[in-house]
Parts: sequence; C-alpha cells; structure tokens
Amino acid sequence: MKILITGGAGFIGSHLSELLLANGDELTIVDNLNTGTYPNIKELTKDPNYRIIVGSVTEPGILDPLIAECDHVYHLAAGVGVRLIIEQPVETIETNILGTEAVLKLAAKYHKKVLIASTSEVYGKNSNVPFREEDDSVFGATTKSRWSYACSKAIDEFLALAYHKEKGLPVVIVRFFNTVGPRQTGRYGMVIPNLVRQAVKNQPLTVYGDGQQSRCFTHVKDSIRCQHALMNNPDAVGQIFNLGSNQEVSIEQLATRILELSGSHSEVQYIPYEEAYEAGFEDMRRRVPNTDKVRKLLGYAPDSKLDDILNDVIGYFREHPEIH
Repeated sequence: MKILITGGAGFIGSHLSELLLANGDELTIVDNLNTGTYPNIKELTKDPNYRIIVGSVTEPGILDPLIAECDHVYHLAAGVGVRLIIEQPVETIETNILGTEAVLKLAAKYHKKVLIASTSEVYGKNSNVPFREEDDSVFGATTKSRWSYACSKAIDEFLALAYHKEKGLPVVIVRFFNTVGPRQTGRYGMVIPNLVRQAVKNQPLTVYGDGQQSRCFTHVKDSIRCQHALMNNPDAVGQIFNLGSNQEVSIEQLATRILELSGSHSEVQYIPYEEAYEAGFEDMRRRVPNTDKVRKLLGYAPDSKLDDILNDVIGYFREHPEIH
C-alpha cells in the first residue's frame, strides 16, 4: 500500500515507519522537524520505498498531492509534551486543530482512510478511572494553558467523527496513554526519558510534586502494532480506542525502579510544579485506560511490562550518551 504519515520523523512516527516498511508498504512522511528529528529516520532514508517531505501539515499545497496518491493516512503530527504546550501554546493549538482540519478535508476530498492520533489528555480531570472511551471529558479553566492541548485534541476528535458522520470519511481515532520507548527524549517533559537520562548520568532524578501521581506506560512497539491492526480492520472505522497499558505506577515508584534497574546511585529530588512549569499548574492524579474495547476487536492490546519498557529505554540512553 501507499501510506502517508504526518509527523513521521517523530518518536512514534519513526517506529511506525519501520513497521510499515517491513510490511512492504511504500511510505511518504511529512514533518516540519520541529519536534521530530532527522536522526530518528536517518536509516529509513536508505530504503527506496521511503521518502520525507519537510513541511507543515497546515500547508494544503504540500498535503494535497500526497493524500491524493496514498491509500491510508496516519495523522500523528501534533504539539507534544507538557513543556511545549506551556511554552508554545499558539503553535500547539494551531498545529493540532488546523493541521487536523487540513488532513481531514483532503482525505474527504479523495476518500482516503485516516487514523487520527489523540491522547489520554482528553479525559482531563475526570477521576473515574479506568477511563472508558465514552467517559466524560473534564477540563480546567481556560486560564490554565495546559488544558489547551486537551481541548485542541478533543476538537480533533469531534471534527474527525463529524467528517465520518456527514461525509462518510473512514476514520479511526486512537488515544495514546504515555507511549514510551527508544528514541524518545525528555526534551518536552516526558517523564521516563528524563528520569532514565538522569539515572544513567548519575544526576538527581527530578520528580514533580509529591510523586504520588500515577500513570500507565505503553511500549511504542505495542502501540504501533495496534495502530496498524486498527487501520486494517473495517470494524474500527468511526470508533475511538484507548491504546495503553493497565500497569499503574506512581512517579515516585517509577523513579525508584529506574534506579534499581540502572544500578544508579542518584538521589530523587522533588520539585514543586510551579518551579517545573508555571504558577497554578494542574496535573491529573491518575491516568489509567480501560482497554477492553481494543482487546475485544483485535484480540490483544498494548500490554508490555514496565520493566521491559524501562530496560529498553535505559539501553538506548547508554548507547547514546550524547542525548541531553
């Protein structure tokens, strides 16, 4: 098949590219290289079935011919990471909403199947865990910039479902829950890469708040396997799926386990949220997915064990000590 990936030079996009190329597909990626990087895809560029177009998804002139010629579109391009959202809110909102609108409009024009990458952030401050796909979104005040990302991704979902309902566009929506693995950096606030990098370099491990907030981490290899399966399953069209692990861990426990697995003698340092991000920053205490829906459809769901994920990331940072 001919596949287009927006944001294909990013962490998830580069892993998805490897899977699709191994599957024998012909692949084009579009990436402005703001958060994606060329090193992520350097080896892929040697494959004759791979090409990269450097540009923004908000430029219809770039997307139109690419969507016209492809079979499937994986729309992964988005602002990522809490720090980027706080530091560059305009770019985050515009990339998420305008970029998704451009992709959906052209996909509808040429009737191409689209996977929309969404996020667990859309559940907001909802405390009814584990989250089911039909659960309410509970957002904070508009004066709290972190909720702009959640709201923009919720708009993406509304728009995708509207295109499906009104125009018959085949869309699949996936909500990522803390996807982690090799090639992810802590540049924009991702917790595992930051803690692992600090442990490997014997620096203090920075834990924000009291460390009792909990998350479930998903190995990127599990996530891309599910994305690919959903895109090729006709029963997934028009549906939303949580992609995540059910193994819940507090950030404090996470830091302790990273120290144990890496053999680091670093100490854990607690930093108030207002010092790490901004005054009045709000976080979610728990973020746990219910994955019954994807498991029922596919017969499996992302379920790698936390130690497997941590060992892979520790190995990556040891092989790449130059990463900051």
